[in-house]
Formats: sequence, structure tokens, C-alpha cells
Amino acid sequence: MTSVGSGGTATIPGIRAEAPDAATSNLDLDHGQLRAMFELMLLARALDERTWLLNRAGRVSFAISGQGHEGAQAGLGYAFDTSKDWLHPYYRDLTLVLHWGMTPRDVMLMNLSRKGDPNSGGRQMPGHYGSRRLRIVSSSSPVATQIAQAPGIALASKLRGEDVVTLTCVGEGGTSEGDFHEGLNWASIHRLPVVFCVQNNHYAISVPMEKQMAVRHVAERAAAYNMPGVQVDGTDALAVYRAAREAVARARRGDGPTLLETVVYRFTPHSSDDDDRSYRSREEVEEWKARDPLIVTRQRLQALGALTDEQEAEMQSRVKASVDDATDFALAAPLPDPEEAVTHVYAG
Repeated sequence: MTSVGSGGTATIPGIRAEAPDAATSNLDLDHGQLRAMFELMLLARALDERTWLLNRAGRVSFAISGQGHEGAQAGLGYAFDTSKDWLHPYYRDLTLVLHWGMTPRDVMLMNLSRKGDPNSGGRQMPGHYGSRRLRIVSSSSPVATQIAQAPGIALASKLRGEDVVTLTCVGEGGTSEGDFHEGLNWASIHRLPVVFCVQNNHYAISVPMEKQMAVRHVAERAAAYNMPGVQVDGTDALAVYRAAREAVARARRGDGPTLLETVVYRFTPHSSDDDDRSYRSREEVEEWKARDPLIVTRQRLQALGALTDEQEAEMQSRVKASVDDATDFALAAPLPDPEEAVTHVYAG
């Protein structure tokens, strides 16, 4: 198979790789929507970077990053109808939860464990997103449990006759868990309206992909469950959008699930508790940063005539103001009451 980003397609039977150049054809997003997608990515990156600064300053207890994943998540998000579809995210899905309606203030209240945190009232670690109002299902801490749970949401939607598709995501390391295989198997048997996205950033914490699985591409695993497996350059939001749009349409038609593999790279350590220098070189990180999804998507939009330098400067100004506001708001917000520590933990 040709390398991601080269414009080639897969030669492995059953896998289709989306060529990046195709991303600018047959788009049904207008220039305003494309700019909004890019601004979403800028906002997610800025919130993520601010969170790391607060962690290093001792204000945020734990940070787990989506830097490098923004293009994959923005492209995914824009293929769904957030007014009715469900999201069952994983801990790096900041861009997706922002698209689904979570605000920067919500995110900072969560990161700073404030009482007003809409995800858990400050009880959960950062990265555990959940909102009944926004149709974001609360994440579990064990890796990949959402892959088994999402088909349950999709089954309920199908039994009710609802026009609803469920999206769930995981890193490629999570595909080593039994939940992943059980979830795909169940969804395929019952032809459920669910899209599984594996955001392949090459490392399950410190373990490289070649030591996680015998196959070369996560998308190959779809064949075992009789569903399409699609690999796409996750640094290119428009390429991801085209692939996700097709997967969502397939699910809405009643044709069952799709496994999307978006090839990305995390620019930070696994989390604020990790030192990635022990398992990957600085040269490798810098090489991937040249394919930053912000750079790639900016170039796509400029080539389409959808983005000017002046428009981007205005976006950056709005993003900075939003992140500053969210930070100030959360820092001034009260901490949870100690007596609420066991609320929702024990019945009665």
C-alpha cells in the first residue's frame, strides 16, 4: 500500500484508501462551512495548548491531548447531524465534543475540576466527556469499552425506527481489547447504524503499532466482520469528511456499520504523566509536525478559495478571546462541595 498522503490507493482487498486530492471534489460544504470547520480545529488546538500550560503550572491535574487529531475529528463531525446523532467519544475527542455543542467554558470547568463542570461536576478526570442534552455518552475509563457500548445505542435507535447514527472513536491501541472485536461483531450481525473510527496515532502509549497487531492496517480488521474498512489521511479534514459522509449515508440507509481508520499522529506525549522521549525520536515527531492537520487543512481551503489570511487572522483573534474567557471563567468558578464526593456513586 502506498504511504498515507501520497495520493495512492490501497491494494489490499476490502480496504479503500481515500486519496487526499479527491477531498476537494464533490464537496457539499460551502465556503462558510469550511471556514467554520477550520475555526473549530483552531479552537480545539488552542484549548488543548492552554490546558497543557495550566497543567505545567499546577492548576490542571491531568492533561491528555488531541493535538494532531483535529483534522480527523473535524472531518468526522461535519458528516453527522449533531441535532439527532449520538457521539460516544474517547479521551482525545476534544474537537468532536466541541462540534457536538460543548463550549470552551464547559471544557475548562472540566479540566479544572470545578463544581459547574457539566460532564461530571468535577468528579471525573479530564477527558471524560458526557452530556445527555448534547447526546454525548459519558466515557468509561477502561480503554475501548465505548466500542462495545455504541452498538447498544445504535440498536436502540434501530428498534425505535429513528433516523439516528452513532459515532464512536478509539485509538489503534484500543483495537487490542476484546470490546473492540465484540462491538464490531455485534454491529455487523445486526446491521446497526454505527460508525467506528480508529484514530491511528501509531502508539498505544509507548507500544508502536507493529507490536500491537500482525496486520499492517487497522482497516484490514473490518473484513472479519463483513463491513467496509476505509483508511484515510487523518491530517486532511476534507478527505476524512468525504469518507465519513459515505459511512454515515450507508448507516442511514440501513446497510450497517463502517470501520474508518484515520491515520494521524499525536504531537504530545500520551498524557501529562508520560515521557515520550523514551520510545520515539524527536526527528520522528518533527517529521509528522510538518503534516500538522492545521497546515494541511489551511492549504486545502486556500486552494479552494475558501480562506484568506485576513479571515484566518480574524479566526485566531476570536479563538484567543474564547480561550481566555473560558480560562478566566473556570479559574474563578467554585470547587465542588466535599460532601458531594460520593453523589451518584452509591444507590440511594
